[in-house]
Amino acid sequence: MYQAKKGDEWLFGMKMHISVDDRDGLIHSVATTAANVRDLTAADQLLHGEEQRVWGDAGYTGIHNRGEFKDREVDWRIALRPGSRSKLAESLQEMLGEIKASVRARVEHPFRTIKQQFGYGKVRYRGLAKSANRFYIISAFTLPHREGVRQ
Repeated sequence: MYQAKKGDEWLFGMKMHISVDDRDGLIHSVATTAANVRDLTAADQLLHGEEQRVWGDAGYTGIHNRGEFKDREVDWRIALRPGSRSKLAESLQEMLGEIKASVRARVEHPFRTIKQQFGYGKVRYRGLAKSANRFYIISAFTLPHREGVRQ
């Protein structure tokens, strides 16, 4: 595994990338990369080709310009980077933030389950292959979050 710098802090390990259905919150694609790999690198492993909408954080900015995704008829809903977001009017920022946060929560719930309920906050193995294997198994056991239902 490799290291990455986020702000002034060095992080060691891997990134977990998941693709979740925006209606029912079910994980349908999983990818892992070393910590120093850009999020866009794993995007082709996450998209199955039948998407109508793709929601992503600012790490996926410019995905619609990449060669493998250029011809897809997809509504790309990628979050703005903080510098671009601050240029918008405050009321527009709040409205866009609420809409994107409600959809983004579908992706964050499986991460909460994986990290807190299954104890995968830190990797236990040094190698990427063993850690990825463990993540794939845990993600298979992750159920969608339902309002009012405790898992």
